[in-house]
Amino acid sequence: MPPRPCQPKPSSRSAGLDALTAQIRACRICRDRPAGLPLPHEPRPVLRVSGTATICIVGQAPGTRVHASGTPFTDPSGDRLRAWMGVDSETFYDASRIAIVPMGFCFPGHDRHGGDLPPRKECAPTWREQLFAMLPQIRLVLAVGSYAHVWHLGVMARPTLTETVTAWRDIVAATNAPTIVPFPHPSWRNNAWIKRNPWFEAELLPYVRAAVAEELSRPSRVDEKKFRQTA
Repeated sequence: MPPRPCQPKPSSRSAGLDALTAQIRACRICRDRPAGLPLPHEPRPVLRVSGTATICIVGQAPGTRVHASGTPFTDPSGDRLRAWMGVDSETFYDASRIAIVPMGFCFPGHDRHGGDLPPRKECAPTWREQLFAMLPQIRLVLAVGSYAHVWHLGVMARPTLTETVTAWRDIVAATNAPTIVPFPHPSWRNNAWIKRNPWFEAELLPYVRAAVAEELSRPSRVDEKKFRQTA
């Protein structure tokens, strides 16, 4: 992850995060000033962030179902990701605890074979560094897929997704504030990959579930504020 600049005070950071999120939701760069062919449909940026979430899920880009719903991971991949993390839907969609920041905020469209195109090239250079500068409280990043690996891990990303995920122990040991865990995509198309790599379910998933549970067990800033008000 790129180095963070000096962090603003919490109150100004909260206002700044709200303003930046509003800008992202209103973004139309991929349609109006594209890097290549314009997005073939109306943009609908999808993300969930807060100033208190300490877990961040970094996916690839919304699919057709998420484009329609406006809510990330409202599809079978989301069901599998929640099972991998060991959380229910209510916890998963609690933005005060879990942020969701895909590499591309809008559904990029389909290729000629009917598969999803890669994340748009405009998103990450325009928004990503300044957005994560507003999220200094993130302690655990689940980097899902090779696009997330490359951006968040930089030189630590290996040449292939399999090599990167296989090296998860070295990557976890080398990252902190936040700790970054490389993941494959939870698409059911990856069933064969999971079967070929049984260590993923036997070794990596137990670590991730424990790390997620530990973060969720910490009182959030919202909880601490409520405690002070009722104490």
